[in-house]
Amino acid sequence: MIGISDIEAAAERIAGHVVRTPTVPSPGLSALLGVPVTAKLELLQRTGSFKVRGATAKLLSLSEAERAAGVVAVSGGNHGIALAVMAATLDVKATVVMPRSAPARSAALAEQAGATVRLTDDMDGAFSLVTRLRDEGLTLVHPFDDPVVIAGQGTVGLEFAEDAEDAGAPTDVLVSIGGGGLIAGVAAALRARRPGVRVWGVETEGAEAMSAALAAGGPVRVAVSSISSTLSAPAVSQLTYDHVSALVEDVLVVPDREAVRGCLDLAEHAKVWAEPAAGCLLPAARGVLERVGPDARLGLVVCGGNTTAGDVTAWVERFGLRR
Repeated sequence: MIGISDIEAAAERIAGHVVRTPTVPSPGLSALLGVPVTAKLELLQRTGSFKVRGATAKLLSLSEAERAAGVVAVSGGNHGIALAVMAATLDVKATVVMPRSAPARSAALAEQAGATVRLTDDMDGAFSLVTRLRDEGLTLVHPFDDPVVIAGQGTVGLEFAEDAEDAGAPTDVLVSIGGGGLIAGVAAALRARRPGVRVWGVETEGAEAMSAALAAGGPVRVAVSSISSTLSAPAVSQLTYDHVSALVEDVLVVPDREAVRGCLDLAEHAKVWAEPAAGCLLPAARGVLERVGPDARLGLVVCGGNTTAGDVTAWVERFGLRR
């Protein structure tokens, strides 16, 4: 299990390389949900998502030989962007493997940063190719099955715990789940710094790897079909499962349609441009309030904003959400 000392060490390591993103009360979301809401705006992070924290922590932990070999990662979008940008900054050659379902913009941004991008037919194929490239000598930077990466993502929770006091300390914090690295780190940080806070995970239908793991008693493979490519891990790891099963209250699953509606609500009420991986927090928040009551104060980790106007427009048309 990741401890607070691991997360504090990661915070020291990545300082100067990442943004200490704002933790702010949201009057608009508070009015929408009927309770005080504080948002941690990771979509304002360098590369547009929290992923740069774990990628940077891992890259800075590598030996000279590991850097010289070059790094490789599998990604649904955001991890690949983060690794490509930070590897270029640190003069490390990077290869990013993505499924063809990943946003074209994400692949383009990784290439523009100098990474070699390899595309596969699906996420299972992406993980298989990365395993082969690792076995051929590249240094793996896993998006979630790595304690160093999880500690890096945990710095989100560390900052939230430190900065949310002035904003009104939340009773319940909602965190999106793909492979589980973010929620594992955030939950570990909050358990240490704000032990009374309940942490809730959120997935979209068709990207339910953690829900399936909790139901099965351990990681299992799932079929991936959600539009939220950044949440679409085919399985969580034992490491992230162990953290969630021990530290997280529950995991809620919301339909893609409601995640897109959440993107629109975040734009309209919070004035932020988020991807469905963050939009799913709003319908889940209503579910949390039904369970804990109206006296709750909510914290939302707005994990990323790497989506285009064209993507959102297409989803709005697909789900009949035009306002």
